[in-house]
Amino acid sequence: MDIRDTVHGVIHIESHELPIIDSYVFQRLRQIKQTGFAEHSYPGATHNRYIHSLGALQTITDTFQSIFAKLKIKNEDAWLRFRALSRFAALLHDIGHGPLSHTTEFAMPEVSQLKVPGQKKTQNRKATHEDYTLKIILDSPLTPLLEKATKAFGFNPIHIAATIESHIEVNDDFFFEKIDGEKINFRPILHQLISSELDADRMDYLRRDSFYCGVSYGVFDYSWIVSNLCAHIKDGAYYLGLNHRALYAFEDFLLSRYHMFLMVYLHHKTVVYDEMLAKYLNDPKCEYSLPADIDRYIQCTDAQLYAHLSSSQNQWAKRIVERRPLRMVLETHSGIPSTENAKEQQEKLFKKVCDELKRKKN
Repeated sequence: MDIRDTVHGVIHIESHELPIIDSYVFQRLRQIKQTGFAEHSYPGATHNRYIHSLGALQTITDTFQSIFAKLKIKNEDAWLRFRALSRFAALLHDIGHGPLSHTTEFAMPEVSQLKVPGQKKTQNRKATHEDYTLKIILDSPLTPLLEKATKAFGFNPIHIAATIESHIEVNDDFFFEKIDGEKINFRPILHQLISSELDADRMDYLRRDSFYCGVSYGVFDYSWIVSNLCAHIKDGAYYLGLNHRALYAFEDFLLSRYHMFLMVYLHHKTVVYDEMLAKYLNDPKCEYSLPADIDRYIQCTDAQLYAHLSSSQNQWAKRIVERRPLRMVLETHSGIPSTENAKEQQEKLFKKVCDELKRKKN
């Protein structure tokens, strides 16, 4: 099956991947906005995690082909299983996102409540979307579908989870393959294709978010970087590398990401909406939280969150629904010289707010 995409053109979906994509667990990503509240600043930014996940699938296919075509893997079965594994990992890397993507992680439970299989004991902390991703892959209604889809390639859901997250323990030698008679560990490079400074996730979301926001900050030389990716062997393992001739393209990529954070992801209006939602979620009287139970979590979408906010009488919830954000009075940037004394301005503003609160109280 082929899917038309604004960024990649045509994305080819293989037959064993279709049951996963068609599952209601994956289709839920259609109802999770990719950039959260960014649409309040950039009205075109209404794209979702579903199409980003498919874009990451195509990106990792491009990067895998570029790198592995240069390696001396004589075992065709190994090449096919690593390719299938990387595609599944890219497809599912964001499946654990909550409503509005990163915005609602305030409302997640303690990670211990998720009981993620294969995850080492962690310190007390809130769960993240990565924890939910592992839980969905390893212990959810999607797991049996994954077991069936991956059986022909000789791996199972734990190998997908181990490719996405490096701390997941795997007790077999699935990631090892012989190259010129030497047994090499491929897990590091497969993980880096999913999560690193130059991974499929970032290479897709920068181009995609830039397109839908109508800005050029996230544009970089994608084809040149992909064609110059390579593998570097160290201590019996392959790691992601980049030919020196693409150094400046990589530098441009890093700048593109920085500028997207500065101008889009951390736009003051987006930050204000994030803060208002955080104030609501941290309110002792807040009745909204994300469940640890996966069957219930899968029902949590943007629409469900907005329906809850619409029914709330909390001032912060009402501000979000009625689109009454707090106004920006002063904005400072770390490391960038200001024409005025920012600290002095902040102190004056704080004093004025305190005086106004005292006046209203009296």
